[in-house]
Amino acid sequence: MADEKIMKQAQSVYETLCKTLTARDWNYTRHDDDLTITCGARGEDLPMDIIIAVRPGPQVVALYSPMPFKIAEDKRVDAALAVCIANYGLINGTFDYNIADGQIRFRMVSSYRESILGEELFNYMLLVSANTIDDYNDKFLMVSKGMMTIEQFIESEKQNNS
Repeated sequence: MADEKIMKQAQSVYETLCKTLTARDWNYTRHDDDLTITCGARGEDLPMDIIIAVRPGPQVVALYSPMPFKIAEDKRVDAALAVCIANYGLINGTFDYNIADGQIRFRMVSSYRESILGEELFNYMLLVSANTIDDYNDKFLMVSKGMMTIEQFIESEKQNNS
């Protein structure tokens, strides 16, 4: 019975998420079998792939957005520093970095355990995520390509946070 209640709540959260995206005229693809949505957005520079998953077990909604590139092997330590510096100033969401393969992704998670999540939260998750990804994806790419040093990255963070 508990599992049935958890699945019913997850399905309700998923439907609210879909309703929110539809109300925003957002193009998305439903994956009803695993309560996942895939969509994309376009920022000032690079495209953003977005995956939003309702996870019944931990009772969370998780938004993921992998960067559309991998960090060059010779720049992976610099990228690790850049990701740490970027994450330090974030209020919501985080960048995950796999130094072994050079993949960076943005992640934002919200729990719905004993809660009811509404459209306002999903709109917030989408807007904050898109803005954060757009702020950093080009900088991470420039670090990877050697077009921005870690010192320049740090300086740009100081300017953005002042």
